[in-house]
Amino acid sequence: MKTLIKNDWQDILESEFQSDYYLQLRDFLKEEYSNHIIYPSMNNLWTAFEKTPFKDVKVVILGQDPYHGPNQAHGLSFSVQKGVPIPPSLRNIYKELESDLGVKPVHHGHLNQWAEQGVLLLNTVLTVRKGQAYSHRKKGWEQLTDAVIHSLNEREDPVIFILWGNASIAKKALINTDKHIVLTAPHPSPLSARRGFFGSKPFSKTNDALKQLRKEPINWQLTE
Repeated sequence: MKTLIKNDWQDILESEFQSDYYLQLRDFLKEEYSNHIIYPSMNNLWTAFEKTPFKDVKVVILGQDPYHGPNQAHGLSFSVQKGVPIPPSLRNIYKELESDLGVKPVHHGHLNQWAEQGVLLLNTVLTVRKGQAYSHRKKGWEQLTDAVIHSLNEREDPVIFILWGNASIAKKALINTDKHIVLTAPHPSPLSARRGFFGSKPFSKTNDALKQLRKEPINWQLTE
């Protein structure tokens, strides 16, 4: 099997990449990319893992599936490239960040600086058809992301998991909460943000936990 991820995640997920479910997922994706518009591009499928190696993961922000609008998804959950309008969910994340820590929103939605500090920006499902939210659910991605969570759960070094939305919160069952820290809230989308996402203070809670673990807090302030 060819290398898909150019860091330590490759070895950790190698057995998954050779499993029957993943080979079926790969065949499904070949068909989908050939016949439909799929986000993100194939080149960006593994961006979250490339930007945040396993050994560097301090925090996981887990969303549902990628943005399904043109030019939005690029492999990091909730993030869009500079120059792309900031989606409503991310605007709500920025609102909560400002309310929580006083961090002023930037004028772009590129979250790469978080990823480079050890924040794994992951979705439960890594691809989607244009205009069809959650269209690639139950095709195999959930098993792969279960394996990702399991591998982090097995680590001695504690991880802070931020689970937003029901699909993400379901992964809590895979996490040893005696060892790791789990923060849950409704999804930041306009449909659910007012049901408990606003006021959940995930950013300050994460940094407080990192300090207790004697780790460097995340600088959530993005630069323009």
